[in-house]
Amino acid sequence: MKIGVFGTGVVGQVIAEKLDSLGHDVVMGTRDVAQSLAREVKEGAPRPSLKDYLAAHPKMKLATFAEAAAHGEVIVNATNGFGALEVLKLAGEKNLGSKVMLDISNPLDFSKGFPPSLSVCNTDSLGEQLQRAFPQLKVVKGLNTLTCFLMVDPRQLPGEHHLFLCGNDAAAKAEVRALLASFGWADAEMIDLGDITNARGTEQLLPLWVRLYGTFQDAMFNFRIVRKAG
Repeated sequence: MKIGVFGTGVVGQVIAEKLDSLGHDVVMGTRDVAQSLAREVKEGAPRPSLKDYLAAHPKMKLATFAEAAAHGEVIVNATNGFGALEVLKLAGEKNLGSKVMLDISNPLDFSKGFPPSLSVCNTDSLGEQLQRAFPQLKVVKGLNTLTCFLMVDPRQLPGEHHLFLCGNDAAAKAEVRALLASFGWADAEMIDLGDITNARGTEQLLPLWVRLYGTFQDAMFNFRIVRKAG
């Protein structure tokens, strides 16, 4: 499948390399290709430079957001939440069309330091804002409540644990579920909350996630939903 991945940070890289390993035709989208390739990382950084990363994954391509959107049959939005709407505008409504987009982004606001607050919550969500701005696009919110390393390899944690999906289009959610199943997620571990307004709930898990990360000093954890039998 042809997939466009928006974002070249850690989340975008981890998602893109997983898709590449599964045989998908991946184009990563960025604002400025030359600038992204020229960016260097500090010595000892946990990830290589984007130039070195792409050299290690020669089948992947780097392009503008518009080109990545035009390429993808499915889109993955792995950008920072504060810039997600602008990224989709750069991608272009014509290129996005009525495609399925898995939206991983969260509206985290670091303007007052750490821990971050949410720039939108309670009566709205980033997922809803993206869906309103691009009504033909089939936005599916998911994977936004855990670290990217577990997104693509959930079996690193023992036992059953869960992620949450929501979106207005049932067929789009089914397509995302199939993709996530190829990552190793069991069907019962993917909980469909309903329409895109439920992104308010999943995005509002992030303040708790951030505090748990601060307590554990480790991102390798996830939520498990336990229900009474019967």
